[in-house]
Amino acid sequence: MTAIHRYEVEVLHLLVSPEHAYFGRARDGAADIPTTDADRVELVAGKGIVGDRFFGKAAHMDAAVTLIAVEALEAMAGELGTGPFDPLLTRRNVVLRGAHLAPLLGEEFTLESRGESVRLRGGRPANPCAWMDQVLAPGAHAAMRGRGGLRCRALSDGALHRGPAVLLSPVPLEPERAGAATLRRPSRLP
Repeated sequence: MTAIHRYEVEVLHLLVSPEHAYFGRARDGAADIPTTDADRVELVAGKGIVGDRFFGKAAHMDAAVTLIAVEALEAMAGELGTGPFDPLLTRRNVVLRGAHLAPLLGEEFTLESRGESVRLRGGRPANPCAWMDQVLAPGAHAAMRGRGGLRCRALSDGALHRGPAVLLSPVPLEPERAGAATLRRPSRLP
């Protein structure tokens, strides 16, 4: 039986957007798309976040929910010498504090908040796009590589709430590495 590791995290933001805002040429600016920073979001197994642009899209089933650690954005801002970044500009659905995401690639894990939980499977890195240089700061696209977050598949119906949460992981995590620039899967050798 696999041990379950429990980590106290915080859900800082829950972004829901019905359409893509970053398409075309960055110099033309982002589309004016209504975006919600919700207090609570509903997830549907195999479909994603209700009301979001990736919900139920066949091409995104394994990557419909995106997570990022705010520590990654803080580290990037420090490296680039800018002020803090608005985490919503990354267009990631769930912005967490204290969540080391790299080891969750290919793993099933659970996020619990306010008595509700959602099971997710880490699918692939959420690689940044060139728009990050435009919306965050020059150099942000390169700085975000390896720490742009994690794309996940919703494995259960449920809800996430903004605020204190618990991340239940089948693999050990290192919360102090939440902002580290790497998403390589660590070896599971004994």
